[in-house]
Amino acid sequence: MNDPQQRNPLALTRRTMVEGCAAAVGAAGFGWPGHAVAAPAPGDPAPQTMPVRLTVNGQARDLELDTRTTLLDALREHLGLTGTKKGCDHGQCGACTVLVEGRRINACLTLAAMHDGDAITTIEGLAEGDALHPVQAAFIAHDGFQCGYCTPGQICSAVGMLREAKAGWPSHVSAQIAEPLVLEAALAEPEIRERMSGNICRCSAYPNIVAAIRDAADI
Repeated sequence: MNDPQQRNPLALTRRTMVEGCAAAVGAAGFGWPGHAVAAPAPGDPAPQTMPVRLTVNGQARDLELDTRTTLLDALREHLGLTGTKKGCDHGQCGACTVLVEGRRINACLTLAAMHDGDAITTIEGLAEGDALHPVQAAFIAHDGFQCGYCTPGQICSAVGMLREAKAGWPSHVSAQIAEPLVLEAALAEPEIRERMSGNICRCSAYPNIVAAIRDAADI
């Protein structure tokens, strides 16, 4: 029997396939013979840094940070406070929620340099010694988590949200709210779901999260 290559010069074999791919990669990486290869682009300029003092969980921390460092990366990478999670890194999931001067924010959407001198509370700073924060205790009592990845952000967000509600801040679904807000009467399930809508639980533990927050609101 004749060699397949002799019968059909265009027949594709494993060897010719490998050789062809290698030639294509070589041409892409090093240029065709006789053609100059483009010089690599110059490197990025040295980053600009600045001193930043963050008061985190009651302790002043002095850092020298790239001005582009987010608050989330400052907490996780520079201070080792990994309880605050990096989820989407686009401000859409709420896993990175912390409290800055008592108000909840997404740490991935703000630069650390913008909070020089601010008081920041992370999930690690909510408890007082061995005594859990009421919201933490309620999440445990109501099994308000499954994988737990979103839980620190859920808890920090709930703490900030309860403060907002107590101060009389209405939400999109609120009826006429008098000030001060009566938490037990006003924080029904639709209110809690609306106010916590920036925090996503991919395990869908929402019924237990809502129950935990209602429980904590009653304390």
